[in-house]
Amino acid sequence: MQYKQLGQTTIQVPEICLGTMTFGEQNTQDEAFEQLHYALSRGVNFWDTAEMYPVPPKPETQGRTEQIIGNWFAQNGQRDKVFLASKIAGPSQGGSHIRNGQTRYIANEIESAIDGSLKRLQTDYIDLYQLHWPQRPTNFFGQLGYSNQHAELAQDITPLEETLVALEREIQKGRIRHIGLSNETPWGTMKFLHLADKLGLSKVVSVQNPYSLLNRSYEVGMAEIAHYENIGLLAYSPLAFGYLTGKFRHGARPANARVTLFSRFSRYSNPESEWATEQYALIAEKYGLSLTQLSLAFIKHQFFVTSTIIGATNLEQLTENIDAFEINLNNDILKDIDAIHKQQPNPAP
Repeated sequence: MQYKQLGQTTIQVPEICLGTMTFGEQNTQDEAFEQLHYALSRGVNFWDTAEMYPVPPKPETQGRTEQIIGNWFAQNGQRDKVFLASKIAGPSQGGSHIRNGQTRYIANEIESAIDGSLKRLQTDYIDLYQLHWPQRPTNFFGQLGYSNQHAELAQDITPLEETLVALEREIQKGRIRHIGLSNETPWGTMKFLHLADKLGLSKVVSVQNPYSLLNRSYEVGMAEIAHYENIGLLAYSPLAFGYLTGKFRHGARPANARVTLFSRFSRYSNPESEWATEQYALIAEKYGLSLTQLSLAFIKHQFFVTSTIIGATNLEQLTENIDAFEINLNNDILKDIDAIHKQQPNPAP
């Protein structure tokens, strides 16, 4: 296992982070416990969750993922061996069932969110606390184009400095140790960094955004920020809801797969994505790799990636995902990948 520095901190985190959003929906607690045990045994001691999880979000399951992780800590201890990340849900995407819809990024609602997460996680601190998505109306979760409507709606948002001050209070209390962003834009990232400098507050240390062979939009504006500001990417959806494992090739829909079970997961099913996926699958076959190996090893090569968040619904998948990080792609493979990317760039942003 390789480790990388987390942002401006002195903390080293593994290049693999265990994503847990299936815990409590597609995975039972016993299955989740198996994954947590196995991940830790392989050196994957960086775990990511959220108050909104599991996904798809529903009132009857909200918070269950954090509860399962908390139950694991209660049974096994070892809290000090895990770098634990969670996320606060914001308005517009979280749903009124989360904290009765009190989901703005203001002091009392941030405090309430942390109260709930700490209780469910059965811990007294969270190592990395992230804003799950911007409170302001902007582009995330695959939305493109910034319109006048975005600008008009943005008049009624919590000032970013107010959010930073509220998070700083929680850091001072010791309830969270570092802060990060998720689904954030270049403007938002730079604004948070500028305000932290201006106000003498803690800086965000990471950005959790999608990144994969089908969505390299992070390279357009965010990669430069990662380089100059020392704020790394926690890459989520590296296998594009499973499309980049190859299991959905030629229209296949395996039973119990996320895309098969839930209609909301359609981001990577457009014709452009399906064409690109097939081309990457052919590259993998050409070099004797699985599509999963090619997809994950490609992300490992990117300088701006601190850790890749992998999720699985069984130990076989988790094992293959972790093993893929032992593979290094040569220049011929990377050139072939870029040739496809030039023909069909970012088919699923």
